[in-house]
Amino acid sequence: MAAIMAGRGQGLEQDFDFFVVVDFEPTCVKDARIFPQEIIEFPAVLVDGATGRIESAFRRYVRPKHHPVLTQFCRELTGIRQEDVDGGVDLGEALWLHDAWLKAATAGAGNKRRVRLAVVTWGDWDCRSMLEFECRFKGIEKPSYFDQWINLRVPFQEALVGGGRVNLQEAVRAAGLDWEGRLHCGLDDACHTARLLAEIMRRGVKMTITGSLAPPPPVQQ
Repeated sequence: MAAIMAGRGQGLEQDFDFFVVVDFEPTCVKDARIFPQEIIEFPAVLVDGATGRIESAFRRYVRPKHHPVLTQFCRELTGIRQEDVDGGVDLGEALWLHDAWLKAATAGAGNKRRVRLAVVTWGDWDCRSMLEFECRFKGIEKPSYFDQWINLRVPFQEALVGGGRVNLQEAVRAAGLDWEGRLHCGLDDACHTARLLAEIMRRGVKMTITGSLAPPPPVQQ
């Protein structure tokens, strides 16, 4: 992890004590859609909101229920092995383990009664589509902090005017950062997103929530 530590931020003071960067990897097939799509890698990287420094990292492989055997395309794209998911946990346990890790990692944040944190993604898919769909489909309760997030594409456009729509790897390089690791490895992608977040913070961009889930409809009496 030392090789990908973000530097000390020098931009605006942020409204969040920590950022939780996630980048899920799901089951997939080549040139087609798989249903239901399921998360198979659950990574997260904790970033200090004051310094931009990566404080801790989390990863669990998740055992898919409906398509337990990964396709060759999926294995080659993500680098995830069949034995990784065979020995993984179900999504509900992964969420519980992630929540426990997050609470432990932020427990020493001064004497604040409540830690202010924001989930960060590259794009809206991770929280708006993937996690929300699978939790609803399987009847899994997830922590409420996943109901809103910062799509880093938005502040990236503010920090690098005229950047256009680029993928994560292109964005990292456009910010003058080196790309290390494997593309579509969830933890590597989350670490690169965290480094890009720190660089955008350093350039003076204030992070604000860009996406959220609509509240559920009221229950009819």
